[in-house]
Amino acid sequence: MFRGAMGMRRREFLVAAGLVACARPAPRAPRAVRIEDVLQSALDAAKRAGATYADARVVRRRDQGVATREDHVVDVHDDESYGIGVRVLVVDASQSWGFSATANVDEASAARAARRAVDIARADAGPRKRPIVLAEMGVHRDKWATPMEIDPFDVPIAEKAALLRDVWREAQRVKGVKYMDGDARAVDERKTFASSEGALIEQRVVRVAGGYAVTATDDAGDFVSRAHELPPMQAGWEHVARSSLVKDARKIAEDAAEKLAAPTVETRKRDLILAPSNLWLVIHESIGHSTELDRALGYEANFAGTSFATAAIASGKIGTLEYARDNVTVFADKTTPGGLATCGYDDDGEKTQKWNLIEKGKLVSFQTTRDQAAWIGEKRSRGCSYAEDFSSVPFQRMPNVSLAPSERDASIEDMIAATDDGVLIFGDGSWSIDHQRYNFQFGGQMFYEIKSGKISRALRDVAYQSNTIEFWHACDMIGSAKHFELHGSLVDGKGEPPQSNAVSHGCSPARFRNVNVLSTKR
Repeated sequence: MFRGAMGMRRREFLVAAGLVACARPAPRAPRAVRIEDVLQSALDAAKRAGATYADARVVRRRDQGVATREDHVVDVHDDESYGIGVRVLVVDASQSWGFSATANVDEASAARAARRAVDIARADAGPRKRPIVLAEMGVHRDKWATPMEIDPFDVPIAEKAALLRDVWREAQRVKGVKYMDGDARAVDERKTFASSEGALIEQRVVRVAGGYAVTATDDAGDFVSRAHELPPMQAGWEHVARSSLVKDARKIAEDAAEKLAAPTVETRKRDLILAPSNLWLVIHESIGHSTELDRALGYEANFAGTSFATAAIASGKIGTLEYARDNVTVFADKTTPGGLATCGYDDDGEKTQKWNLIEKGKLVSFQTTRDQAAWIGEKRSRGCSYAEDFSSVPFQRMPNVSLAPSERDASIEDMIAATDDGVLIFGDGSWSIDHQRYNFQFGGQMFYEIKSGKISRALRDVAYQSNTIEFWHACDMIGSAKHFELHGSLVDGKGEPPQSNAVSHGCSPARFRNVNVLSTKR
């Protein structure tokens, strides 16, 4: 029998403890924490410790998702992180950045994190290959949020799972379809940023995604899959709830069955017509990554790779390097409505913008942050600083990068009619590209043979291979603005320690002449 220190029985001890507790005065409620005060505490402590410049971000990030297999739920996650990250620039005998973070969002903890960031900066002091120069920037005090109708975090998980089960109910009606994997996901980023220059910016970015892939099999054990092409978007749950996910289920299943029975493509050079659901990934890998300035200058070589476009900087050829045919213009834009990388301000506090990376075939710019602009002689940042969460260091991340549509009224049907021998590709599939973002191979979801201006039949086991310069010089037709679509990914890795960001890429359909088409059948 349990006895207390004074020999009391357990019940007597609990009663006595309860009486003592009742006799004590009620504890005072903790003082409400104002985020602005916490941020200011960090900035003040950083300046007192010797920082030349400081910024701080309080970030609450929530990631919720549900996954299904056929008609049952196989996974549910709802993860959340919350804390403050403090970044400082110390200019003493040398220049250096320091960063520290804590999950305790109060004034004392923020101040400690700031002092620690200054200590880290001083410990890292030493010679620099390039001086740290902060570009000129306006001081902003503003709020920005994703426009949406239905907050995805107000929608029950059961409702999201029910939508995916409705898809399976339709897809399984198609003969040969045996499996389906579905998922729905929402990500919520709430950031409050402040700087020692006086900026104070509050933002909320909400991203949603929903999709599925059905698998068809035959009696011999062969199988293929076909995924739906609904792109993830910065939006509320209405983007998924009002989509054609359920309506398209029978067609997606029929596509899988058709692909299963289709012949393997013949390996040879052919013209390619790429739908936006396929071309977006080529833009991401061959243009988006190669025009990241830190990658081009070797700062990401150990993890994310380098860029063949480095030569344009070393030889002073920015503006003259012929990256593509002269009908190709590619723009970067962190203001695109619905774009996954869209926001009002980047994590340096710079207002976001739109600008050309490739103009009429020539490489004219790179993606930069505030401390990178001077590296290529620019006076202002392009607003590409981003950190995944409170514990992540802000650094250059990809904006939405898109292929400008043609002024001509061109559609996929027009391209098919103008093609004698080609392959039409929908959806993204497996892919591979070298570390310089030059030589590559891409697959897809659905493939159709084009003969004499008409679709003749479905194909399977299709991939295409090229290099970035040859491929973009082979682009001779681009669709018009009314055929422009935005696709993208919620995850794109970079950095050490690795971080992930979300990014969209827009384009209209386009045709590429005389490209290596390969069979992937083993």
